[in-house]
Amino acid sequence: MRTTTMGLVLRATKTGEADRALLLLTPDGLVSAMAKGALRLKSRLFSGTGLFCYSEFTLFEGKTMFVVDEAEVRQVFWGIHESVEHMALAMYFAELASTLSPTGQEAEAQLRLLLNSLYLLSEGRRAPRLVKAVYELRAMTLAGFMPDLVACADCVKYEGGAFCFDARKGRLYCGECAAKRELECNLDPAALAAMRHIVFSGDDKLFSFSLAEHSTQLLGAVTGRWALYCVDRPLRSLDFLNTVLD
Repeated sequence: MRTTTMGLVLRATKTGEADRALLLLTPDGLVSAMAKGALRLKSRLFSGTGLFCYSEFTLFEGKTMFVVDEAEVRQVFWGIHESVEHMALAMYFAELASTLSPTGQEAEAQLRLLLNSLYLLSEGRRAPRLVKAVYELRAMTLAGFMPDLVACADCVKYEGGAFCFDARKGRLYCGECAAKRELECNLDPAALAAMRHIVFSGDDKLFSFSLAEHSTQLLGAVTGRWALYCVDRPLRSLDFLNTVLD
């Protein structure tokens, strides 16, 4: 049976002499597929099956996995490949996406988020640390791990001064209540506003904000801890990313 789907190549691994084993994120979920002979320069599958290519794939079912019959490129994020930092970040996004293993409507939303994030990285339109923070928090929210950011979990204070986000509970505490719980504040007002924006805004407004460097650092530290807490497993790509991210 043949099927056609749009898909983003999350992983492309050489196997055999010239084949590529692919992991695709499609609007319906993750798909494993084999692109036979794709590493040969004259292969019609060479361009469309490269890492982080967004292509239209025609697949047919093999004995153990899908086999790529056609792959027509729709988007190539060239700018990612020109920077070690951007490539490391893209690899981290890909590992997060594959770990979350979305299906159905969530898969479509996760794919859209990842495509937008890769585009901004590729074009240099947002700082890498900001893109990382937005992707982490939004991806976790789409996966069902929406943190409680409405107000302080104890006194219902909405804003004013520093706050603490407790990643172990996914809850927010104002400075006074955090002190009573012997927790340190880790968000300034701007970083907290950014978190709320990332969680509650529509897709078209998701990246439409700016943030000072210090607030971005606070935001990134919190979203990074939240993502690791949600997936509950080490991510190999994150270790390398931390060595190259400015």
